[in-house]
Amino acid sequence: MATKHVGSGKVRELFDVNNDRLLLVATDRISAYDVVLPQIIPNKGMVLTGLSVYWLEYFSDVPNHLVSYRGADLPDVGMGDLRGRAMLVRKAEPLPVEFVVRGYLSGSGWREYVSTGEVCGHKLRSGLVESSELDEPLLTPATKATSGHDENITEERAAEIVGSEAYRVARGYALDMYARAAGLAATRGVIIADTKFEFGLIGNDVVLIDEILTPDSSRFWPEDLYRPGRPQPSFDKQYVRDWLDEQGWDHTPPAPDMPQEVVNATTQRYLEAYERVADRPFMTFLDEVVA
Repeated sequence: MATKHVGSGKVRELFDVNNDRLLLVATDRISAYDVVLPQIIPNKGMVLTGLSVYWLEYFSDVPNHLVSYRGADLPDVGMGDLRGRAMLVRKAEPLPVEFVVRGYLSGSGWREYVSTGEVCGHKLRSGLVESSELDEPLLTPATKATSGHDENITEERAAEIVGSEAYRVARGYALDMYARAAGLAATRGVIIADTKFEFGLIGNDVVLIDEILTPDSSRFWPEDLYRPGRPQPSFDKQYVRDWLDEQGWDHTPPAPDMPQEVVNATTQRYLEAYERVADRPFMTFLDEVVA
């Protein structure tokens, strides 16, 4: 298969394959506050790919771009063994908005609520505390910045950017998938506090693209340790953000070096995220991709 490297993200490498397919390679890089950190997190790329595949197959009724993740179908792009860390996908025209669904008040949503009583144009009742469960999940879109930080926007603005019909379809998919995923995760002792979905167009059809419900795109909290009124322990990269905050870093590159114990603890959180959310050993996914 003819391939060409066409882009590098904070944690991914992107290759054009035969002009009608893309190869998405998830590396072990980790970013925080939109800055790539100096150290890698072993097995992180496999966790992102494995959970994305798990959810794409779970939501088989939602159109998506996945063609294959199995080793025999992946082209050689000069990055070594890609089994477990790459997805061959159909090309799509990405919608320039992230579809963030929040079931709990955390992160930028919490900060905005403290300041304005709203989150992305949604007026919330008074008296909520950090990590409160919302009365109902909210769609809080954000622009996808090519540099710097993404910006939260209102649903009205997002519909203007994307187009009303495409926004309506993607919005429906996002809220439905969040509700179903949160319900499933709850049976496994995990709270999905929030997550972001990305969509694209193939022809006139809205399809789910990129990663889905991973520790990089979601907040996963252990249900047994959940206590409103404070930040929550998590199975995602919030642990790294918290460590960086403790260092007094101002979010300007370069990021501080992570000590080995932080790298190890982060690796364990990613692996635990896969095994708790997917409810199976991580090696199960590795066995699948050898085929």
